[in-house]
Amino acid sequence: MRRQLELFFTALGFFTRIPVPAWVAWAPERLRPAAAYLPLVGWVVGAVAAASYLGFALLLPPSVAVVLSMALTVRLTGAFHEDGFADACDGLGGGWDKAQVLAIMKDSRVGSYAAIGIALMLLAKAVALIELGIDDDLSVALALFAAHPLSRLAAVCLIQALPYVRADDSARSRAVANRLPAAGFALALVCGLLPLGLLLPAEIAGALLATAVAGLALARLFHRRLGGYTGDLLGATQQLAELACYLGILAAWNFT
Repeated sequence: MRRQLELFFTALGFFTRIPVPAWVAWAPERLRPAAAYLPLVGWVVGAVAAASYLGFALLLPPSVAVVLSMALTVRLTGAFHEDGFADACDGLGGGWDKAQVLAIMKDSRVGSYAAIGIALMLLAKAVALIELGIDDDLSVALALFAAHPLSRLAAVCLIQALPYVRADDSARSRAVANRLPAAGFALALVCGLLPLGLLLPAEIAGALLATAVAGLALARLFHRRLGGYTGDLLGATQQLAELACYLGILAAWNFT
């Protein structure tokens, strides 16, 4: 049990800004198995997002509550995944070959593709959540709590499906860029899918279908352009899968 707690807190400390207990000493060798707990980290982020939205919605209009909740989760994660998405937009948008794409993604400067991409991504997520809140605030809270673990599961599936393509070991994500053993992947699946049980059957189907389509399309794109993935592409997958989950729930409403 102590070993599993260490792995969870290692993942929590790596993927968020949340302080971890002092007895969990930093050990880079724990990062690879700790990736199994990435969807469970999504439980924490999703719970904070849902609770903060409900709290803000008691005092403010739903649209403002959505924006403030999103801002809080960005702060909570240190914009870890958003930064990856922005870098992926720059690299895939501006690079012509594999070497150029990887070089652009490693560049800390923000290009036009990154600026436009992250602006549209945040806007799309905000609008989708606002639409989910038209009927009641609980729908937004449940969508947030389901989407964060599911979208992180999509990133874990990418790790399982494709090879890591950076040759150097300097990237922060290199330590988690290895396939999980069967037990670890099973744990990630359970943690990523279980919160969907809070949704209605049609919403579950919509969220799963939209997230699966987005994940498969991204995996195909990454394989075609680079032959695999990088840490930035994992962040991009999480962001797009999260948006796909919201859109899938909204689409399901049109068929019920």
